Amino acid sequence: MHITYSYKGGELTVFLTGELDHHTAKAARDAIDDIVSLRPVSTLVLNLDGLGFMDSSGIGLVLGRYKLLSETGAKLELSVKNAAIRRIFEMSGVNRLISIK
Repeated sequence: MHITYSYKGGELTVFLTGELDHHTAKAARDAIDDIVSLRPVSTLVLNLDGLGFMDSSGIGLVLGRYKLLSETGAKLELSVKNAAIRRIFEMSGVNRLISIK
């Protein structure tokens, strides 16, 4: 798992590449929360375009960030190009809560 980010005008984009599974989810969650805590964020975009694999731990990571941001009035968006990963979000119903590009 590799994590990079960009920040501009309240929008934080976090790019996740590699695999998001039960082995990497905690480190990814901690890294995202640390990045979010450093600056005011109105929108967090989780860019998952670089993921080759994601299991249910990824859903937990996303829903946890959604809850955290909702408490501050910020919003969460996802960028997902991998059809299999997009399907995981659709089957779990996450796409009804969070905008997926």
